[in-house]
Amino acid sequence: MAFSTQRPVVDAATLAASIQEQTDRRELQCSVMALAVKLGLVMLGCVSIVRLSIAYQERLERHGEIDAVVTVETAKLNTLQQRFDHLFSIGGDQRLMSEQDQWIAPNRLRIIWR
Repeated sequence: MAFSTQRPVVDAATLAASIQEQTDRRELQCSVMALAVKLGLVMLGCVSIVRLSIAYQERLERHGEIDAVVTVETAKLNTLQQRFDHLFSIGGDQRLMSEQDQWIAPNRLRIIWR
């Protein structure tokens, strides 16, 4: 009995179908990988947008707090500027002395109790 070492003869149509099947499989693998990469990028974009929106909200809250403090301090500054201008107008020294009633008159002695 003799064994034949020759390969079986494959016709051209079977060979073309086999090559087409391999090509389709590779295209499917590449499409799946491309879809996975795109989904990963979309997820990364969504996470980035969420994180940016949270940071933006925090920044807006801080801005609101700072704006409130600036408003209060500006009102205080305006009040103090008006008082300062009022003290340096005519008769301002007398108004200052009348406001400062805890001051001791020049001809009085201060008594400190122990």
